[in-house]
Amino acid sequence: MGSASADEKLDVIVIGWGKGGKTLAGTLARAGQRVAVIEQSSQMYGGTCINIGCVPTKALIHDAESRHGAGYDQQAFQEAVQRRDKLNAMMRAKNFSMLDDLESVLVVNGKAAFTGPRSIKVTAGSEELELSAGKIIINTGALPAIPDIEGAQIGARVHDSTTIQHAQLPRALAVVGGGYVGIEFASMFAQFGSKVTVLDRGSRALSKEDPDVAREVESCLEDTGAVIISSASVHSISQDEQGATVIYERQGEVHQLQVDAVLIALGRVPNTAGLGLEAAGVQTGSRWEVAVDEFLATNIEGIHALGDANGGPQFTYVSLDDHRVVASQLLGDGSRSTNDRVAVPFTIFTTPPLARVGLSEEQAAHQGIQTRIAVKKVSEIAAMPRPKIVGDPRGIIKFVLDARSDLILGAALMHVDSQEVINLVALAMRMGLTASALRDQIFTHPSSTEALNEVLGFLG
Repeated sequence: MGSASADEKLDVIVIGWGKGGKTLAGTLARAGQRVAVIEQSSQMYGGTCINIGCVPTKALIHDAESRHGAGYDQQAFQEAVQRRDKLNAMMRAKNFSMLDDLESVLVVNGKAAFTGPRSIKVTAGSEELELSAGKIIINTGALPAIPDIEGAQIGARVHDSTTIQHAQLPRALAVVGGGYVGIEFASMFAQFGSKVTVLDRGSRALSKEDPDVAREVESCLEDTGAVIISSASVHSISQDEQGATVIYERQGEVHQLQVDAVLIALGRVPNTAGLGLEAAGVQTGSRWEVAVDEFLATNIEGIHALGDANGGPQFTYVSLDDHRVVASQLLGDGSRSTNDRVAVPFTIFTTPPLARVGLSEEQAAHQGIQTRIAVKKVSEIAAMPRPKIVGDPRGIIKFVLDARSDLILGAALMHVDSQEVINLVALAMRMGLTASALRDQIFTHPSSTEALNEVLGFLG
């Protein structure tokens, strides 16, 4: 069950091998503490990001983009999956050795459950192991949310974001959900040649984005042949050997959609079921997340929760920052907290990618902030030749600025390299740089960054 003896006294137990937990485990071990890391699956060493999330999906997206509209090709998809798996295996092995090679780390394979506020029982088949420590870190991640829809159980032709990565490439795919996950997968499979239909229950897909930004994403998705149906309420899903049938209602009319596979893409929920949190007295929230304060401490002294399990933003880099917050409590001066986070960006890897940070125009308006808007289509930006050089001049750049202070309140960048440029914008926001100062910076040429010179010179 373990890779070392459990006889020694433990200082810390980390449940789960996600980004925050594994990094904290290594930090504490190198500081001289005895740490046990519990992981229930040998296929999840390293956590969600490198095994079923960020890394494998972006590898598949990269291979999909390289096909340039080549059409449906099952073999091409399988080759992409094989490359994905090879990359994952390499990263998983590296993540395992990064902790297992440390003498003060005990690796335990099995399912963990609290038996008290300081004790854990680990079960692996018929084997059981009792562990205890003064500090316990919950780092169990999240799982795909499954809606209460008839026939929405995962299996055979009905998939979640994990299982579809190893499915046969469907000739026709229904994506239930028009949020970030659904749109990203829709973009990828459409470029692999699937006929994709997105069924979104809202009035429009990507409802958290401003309408002009969402329209640009939809336009790029439609370029691949995908169809987005809004205001579509899915009633049931059925399947047989020939395919799957999705019954949905739209504007009072019932429709039937025949496909080869269905992807349920309605977000993720914290993976806390079966942890025995009640035995430890740990409180949870309305979505089963572990309730924590700004220092990521639970209501039980000595127990912290990192990453998706605590209900915060579901990004691996936020989980990494969670590790910094808890390390500050356990090894530092205790001053760092989640309140220190300003302008945290994110990206969805459509083609081209959409990256965002801060407030949208709609969000700023709802807060009663007087704004100025700088916005341009990428194809109209003269001083941004890089997208044209690489053959994809689509997209939009939009900045939301405080009309009084000229500070950047938020930005939406949809263009080639936006996943990189957004980090510069976020840094400018954290440093209190004005839009005018960012506009007048000297950027390399030809680059995507230099678009900021022009876009921020056109304020509405």
